[in-house]
Amino acid sequence: MLHSSFLSKSNCTKFPLFASINATPSSIRASSLLQMGLKWSRKASSSSSGKRLSSKARSRVKHRATNVYGRQAQERVLEEEALEMEETTPSFKNFPGQAFPLGVSEVDNGINFAIFSQHATAVTLCLSLPQREELDRLVGGMIEVSLDPHVNKTGDIWHICIENLPWSNVLYGYRMDGPKDWDKGHRFDSNNVLIDPYAKLVEGRQNFGDPKHKLSKLLGTYDFDSLPFDWGDNYTLPNIPERDLVIYEMNVRAFTADESSGLDTNVRGTYAGLIEKIPHLLELGINAVELLPVFEFDELEFQRRPNPRDHMINTWGYSTINFFAPMSRYASDDGGAVSASREFKEMVKALHGAGIEVILDVVYNHTNEADDEHPYTTSFRGIDNKVYYMVDLNNKGQLLNFSGCGNTLNCNHPVVMELILESLRHWVVEYHVDGFRFDLASVLCRGTDGSPLNAPPLIRAIAKDATLSRCKIIAEPWDCGGLYLVGSFPNWDRWAEWNGKYRDDLRRFIKGEPSMKGAFATRVAGSADLYRINKRKPYHSVNFVIAHDGFTLYDLVSYNFKHNKANGEHGNDGSNDNFSWNCGFEGETDNADIKALRFRQMKNFHLALMISQGTPMMVMGDEYGHTRYGNNNSYGHDTAINNFQWQQLDARKGDHFRFFSEVVNYRRTHQVFRHENFLSKGDVTWHEDNWENPDSKFLAFTLHDNSGGDIYLAFNAHDFFVNVSIPPPPPKRRWFRVVDTNLASPDDFVCEGVPGITSTYNVAPYSSILLEAKL
Repeated sequence: MLHSSFLSKSNCTKFPLFASINATPSSIRASSLLQMGLKWSRKASSSSSGKRLSSKARSRVKHRATNVYGRQAQERVLEEEALEMEETTPSFKNFPGQAFPLGVSEVDNGINFAIFSQHATAVTLCLSLPQREELDRLVGGMIEVSLDPHVNKTGDIWHICIENLPWSNVLYGYRMDGPKDWDKGHRFDSNNVLIDPYAKLVEGRQNFGDPKHKLSKLLGTYDFDSLPFDWGDNYTLPNIPERDLVIYEMNVRAFTADESSGLDTNVRGTYAGLIEKIPHLLELGINAVELLPVFEFDELEFQRRPNPRDHMINTWGYSTINFFAPMSRYASDDGGAVSASREFKEMVKALHGAGIEVILDVVYNHTNEADDEHPYTTSFRGIDNKVYYMVDLNNKGQLLNFSGCGNTLNCNHPVVMELILESLRHWVVEYHVDGFRFDLASVLCRGTDGSPLNAPPLIRAIAKDATLSRCKIIAEPWDCGGLYLVGSFPNWDRWAEWNGKYRDDLRRFIKGEPSMKGAFATRVAGSADLYRINKRKPYHSVNFVIAHDGFTLYDLVSYNFKHNKANGEHGNDGSNDNFSWNCGFEGETDNADIKALRFRQMKNFHLALMISQGTPMMVMGDEYGHTRYGNNNSYGHDTAINNFQWQQLDARKGDHFRFFSEVVNYRRTHQVFRHENFLSKGDVTWHEDNWENPDSKFLAFTLHDNSGGDIYLAFNAHDFFVNVSIPPPPPKRRWFRVVDTNLASPDDFVCEGVPGITSTYNVAPYSSILLEAKL
């Protein structure tokens, strides 16, 4: 590495802008220099610390590749160019800097860089100032500044301050070197330029899924030029009570990526595209979106080497590169990292303005860096693998894998725990998000050696953190190492859980399995067997029948088996335990009776979900019956398999969508489904004396309302009619039929109710009814 540096009286180092990474001037790669065209901010360009590259030198670089001189002549020209560049390009001073805050910060005398590494022995800061459109071609030619451990290190934090750097449009990363002891958990390799774990923005390829740039680098960047985002004078947070939430799980890209969205091509699949479709969310009636991962990820990671999945594009995003930066390729107009940050805030502001909260699906259990066999080193692995990941020192330092993705973040290590907490606070303070769903959250309950902890420090810290106190915090309470914590997740009376037992029990009852009536009753009543402990509430059970992974609702009633061959893993991926029923035929059919039964079953599932005590969650696309054609693990398809089909929504607005939206809104307007506390004897009457009969698949009950507006519900999972006795309504009231899933639209849901209910009702096979007591 060639540096022209000297020490001055101010105890700072001065170096040229285009410091070569090679040994001699004659070996400078002019192509790399060309890629570093400057984009100065006004503050930086007004500095007297240096000049731009001369036009003469730029011309020589530009035409170098087509020069007809022999090799020796070319080397002389390159040497002259390098010397001229060194004389005419800007110089910057550097100072020791400060250890905090980690990441990049604006200080009085410049830009401060700080990064943690306990085990690194050498750290080099790499800087580049490319034009935005040249980033996809960036392969080298970075400024490299070696940090002196005697000057630029405090404890385990390496730091440096650079004077007069531009206040934006700078790319940066680090080279790290250290022990090569694989068996001790180290993975240092100074050939890699690594992303700062605390980078607030990450710049990558411009276009989502562009295979021409599948090997392009991702680097940290910063923006101290932009004005603070204007949230508006009348802006307020929705602050919806948890018991009132109706969550809609969705993927930002897939929501509007399809041509049928009707949006301009530069808006499809973006944060701005989601804003355009907020009216649909309002019509559906939900009041919270749970966004699949929006942290920066590399959607083309499967295509970096030949493998059975190299045709796939990671559209779900469960492969985090950085925990602070919004996904840059979700910005409209190929806007890049800074635009993505601003546009994400505009999306949150618009959703909040519509009364919709924003919950982020966050992945702190693993990163994109894969395993030891095929590592994809971008950050943590090369910075300090032994700290950031769980390693098995009793097995040659191999990575532990409780995530199923090759590595496991060392979440309860103090350094990693603070990183996660700072990330969460950043999304709350900077982006105003309202909550988080933690993917494979049982990983966060493991110690540094992978063993389960009864009182995990990270889980407690999240529950007790002042900044996060207004947030919804939801655990997916299992991991791929078998730590299943549904109902027993450490919670400090704050954590809610994805209730996997609710999903399984509802599926099994409604498809008609025997011996499931009692379990079904327990789940719709709020799962008191799991959550009635200490100060936990019914809403700490996040109830769902469908989630992003697994069958869609349509596929749940159309397929007995998964059909995952398109994923490239010979059908070995995805769950085999789906508790699904195809209603008599596998997959698509023209049989009218089967299609009617499937529609009826979808309505049954949706009604049961929306009348249950707890917090309901539905999935994007189920409101019109989206199919993935039996694929229950569609993470790698940037196609109609995942993408919302707006033309299908339009075709089903009058029946399927109408029923789903009406039921959502009915829940939100009836307090009887949203109890603050678990049901008491005065809250519910079970019309049942046959609990122990395994062949009984019929359940009826009345939810009592203090004002007399009782709700009667009956679910028939038999394949025959059940003529049920209807209990008398409260005094001065009559029963009105609101729902009968056996009826065609619009009679299947009548909000004002249909009178004339007598003392009995003939409930059709595989159907459900809802009666309301009215004056």
